[in-house]
Amino acid sequence: MSVRQSLLAILDQGPCYGYQLRAEFDRRTGSTWPLNVGQIYNTLDRLERDGLVAKRDIDERGHVYWQITDAGSAEAQAWLRSPVARATGTRDELALKLAVAATLPGARVEELIGAQRSESREGLAHLVAEAGAAPRGPEGLARALVLDSMIAGAEAELRWLDRAEERLAQHPEHAMALELATERPRRGRPAKA
Repeated sequence: MSVRQSLLAILDQGPCYGYQLRAEFDRRTGSTWPLNVGQIYNTLDRLERDGLVAKRDIDERGHVYWQITDAGSAEAQAWLRSPVARATGTRDELALKLAVAATLPGARVEELIGAQRSESREGLAHLVAEAGAAPRGPEGLARALVLDSMIAGAEAELRWLDRAEERLAQHPEHAMALELATERPRRGRPAKA
């Protein structure tokens, strides 16, 4: 998720100070991804450097208000209109762990899948309960939308675990062990004398 574009989109509603932006981000994302206020200010500094926001008034309490520029507004609107390109090749710790375990002699891959399935089901049940308790109104809608995405991800993980179990069942246990390669890579750290 782009914190940068999210902050620009919020600032397109009107000037805000840092903590106010943090609170607005939480309200609009259902408080499902908390931001550190330092991250807000670092992002604002970069946005200012790039000419997308500018510092404006300081109130009686010392809050520095940030205002979006025309270029920032254009970037926010372009972001809101554009689809999100999903990254390919991202590192999924569970997929990597299962792939490595499936190639190690003696690894109990079925136990790993069973333990992960239990964890995933428990997480899914928690998300479903949380989504069912989301309050009405715009903040509740924001939270429900984010939770629905998380629920879909948890359901997909459970389907993937089923598929992985099916795939592993197709291979006899002896075929899963992958011995160390005898051919050595050409590069490496030389031994110290």
